[in-house]
Amino acid sequence: MKLVMSIVHGDDAGRLVDALTGAGFRATTISTTGGFLRQGNATIFVGTEDAMVPQVLKLIRDNCRTRTQYVNPLPPVMEPGEMYLPTPVDVQVGGATVFVLDVVEFEHV
Repeated sequence: MKLVMSIVHGDDAGRLVDALTGAGFRATTISTTGGFLRQGNATIFVGTEDAMVPQVLKLIRDNCRTRTQYVNPLPPVMEPGEMYLPTPVDVQVGGATVFVLDVVEFEHV
C-alpha cells in the first residue's frame, strides 16, 4: 500500500479532488501555505494499492497546471530620499509536488 501526498496550487485542488473521487479514490485535503510566494496551497492525501499509483499520478498531472504570475520584488534597504521603482518579475506557480510513501500499517476504523 502507498500514500500519495501531493502539494498543489489552491486553484487546482477542487478540480483534482473531484477527479480523484470520480475515479473511486478517497482523498483528504488540508489547506496549507508555503512556497516562494507564501500563497495558499492544498496538501492532498490518497491511500491506494501499489498498482493504482500510476493512475493517481496521471490524475494529478492532468488536473494541476503551472501558470505565470507577476510579482513585485521586495524593495532593498535604502537611504532616506532614495527612490525605488520595482519592476515586476514573472514567476512560475502551480503544478504539483508529489511524494509517494510506503505504508507500513493501515487500519480503517
